[in-house]
Amino acid sequence: MYPSELNTPKSELDLRIAKFQDYLRDNNIDAALIVQPADLFYFAGTIQRANLYIPDHGDPILMVNKSGQRARAESAIEQIVDLDSPKKIPGILNAAGCRPPRSLGLELDVLPANMFFSYRALFEKAEIVDISLSVRLIRAVKSAYEIGIMRRAAELSDRIAAHVPSILQAGMSELELAGKVEAEARRLGHQGVVRMRLWGGEMFYGHLMSGPTGAVPSYLASPTGGVGPNPAMAQGPGFKTIQPREPILVDYVFAHNGYLSDHTRIFSLGALPQELVDAHAAMLEIQQAVKDVARPGVVSGAVYAKAMALAEALGYSAHFMGAAGRDRIRFVGHGLGLEVDEFPFLAAGQDLALQQGMIIAVEPKLVFPGQGVVGIENTHLVTSDGLEQLGQYPEEIIVV
Repeated sequence: MYPSELNTPKSELDLRIAKFQDYLRDNNIDAALIVQPADLFYFAGTIQRANLYIPDHGDPILMVNKSGQRARAESAIEQIVDLDSPKKIPGILNAAGCRPPRSLGLELDVLPANMFFSYRALFEKAEIVDISLSVRLIRAVKSAYEIGIMRRAAELSDRIAAHVPSILQAGMSELELAGKVEAEARRLGHQGVVRMRLWGGEMFYGHLMSGPTGAVPSYLASPTGGVGPNPAMAQGPGFKTIQPREPILVDYVFAHNGYLSDHTRIFSLGALPQELVDAHAAMLEIQQAVKDVARPGVVSGAVYAKAMALAEALGYSAHFMGAAGRDRIRFVGHGLGLEVDEFPFLAAGQDLALQQGMIIAVEPKLVFPGQGVVGIENTHLVTSDGLEQLGQYPEEIIVV
C-alpha cells in the first residue's frame, strides 16, 4: 500500500494514550470515545471511519466501520475489531471485559448532534463529558516525532516558495498560478487536504491572491480572504490576471504525513510602490518582536498585545490583520499540527501560557483595500530559549 515507516510508531501512540488516560483519571472520567478524523489519527494512527474507545485504565479498542483492513495495516492499536453498526459498540466493549462507563468523554466541539444523541442512547446510564478542550491541549505540545515531521513540512514550504519565481508571469490568472504551485506541491508529496477544526472551516492548499483581490474579505477566520473562483468557494485565488507592480500573496500550507507548515511570502513583477515596501518591512519588525517576547510561560494574549502595540506605534494599526472594521482578525499567530487552527492562539484575551514543544505560525500582515496584502508568515517551534523559526526562505519581497 505504502511504506510502513509512514505509520505512526506504536511507542508514539502509547505515549499519547497514556497522557490522555492520566487526564481521564485526574478528572474521574471512566472512558472516552474518539471519532473526529484528526483526533483518530493522533491517538490511533489512522483516519479510517471508526470509534476509538479509550478507558481510564487498560488498552484502547478501535472499532472500525470502514475499512478494517486498512486500519489494521495503518494502526499500531492492538485491539482492532470490525463494527457493522454503532449499536453494537456496547456489546463489543462488554465482550472485551470493559465495564459500562459511569462517565463518558466525547468531542463535543465537533461531534454532530445526531451522533451525540446516538451515543447518549447507547450509554444511557453514563454522564456525557466534553473532552474536546483537553484533547486539543494535549495535541498542542508536540513530541520529537511530530516536530521532525513538521521540520520537513517547513523545508517543503520553502521549496514551494522558491518555485514561484520560475513560473510567475504577467497576464496569468491567480488560478493558473495557483494550479502550477499546487502541482509542484503535489509532486513533492503534499497530501492535498488541509484540515481545520472550526465548524465550516475549510481550505484548499491556502491563499494566493494578487493586488486588490488580496484585500477582499471572506468568511474564513483569516486576515486574508480573496475573491475565489465563485461564491461557493468564496476565498483564495480567482480569475483576476496578475499585473506588474502589485503584491502577490502566496500563503500556502504544506501538509506532509498529516502535519502542517504555514508559510507566506510576497512576490511582485517589478518593484512595488515604496509605501508597500515600507509596510512589509514593518511586518518583519513585528515578527521579530513576537520572537523576542514569546517563550515558555508567557501568556499567548500578551504576545498579541505586544504585536498590536508595535503596529500602532509604527502607524499601521488601521490595517493590521485586516482592514479596519468587523473583518479584522484579532490574532497574530496560531498553533499548528494536524490542523491549521490548533492551540495556542496568539490572540486578544487568550490566557494560555506557551509551553516548550508547541508549534506556532506567526503571521503579521497588513491589508490595504484597493492595493493588496503585504506581510510574512513562518512556522516556529517554542523552545526553552524562545521561538525557533523552521522556514528559511528569504523574507523580503521577492521581485521577479
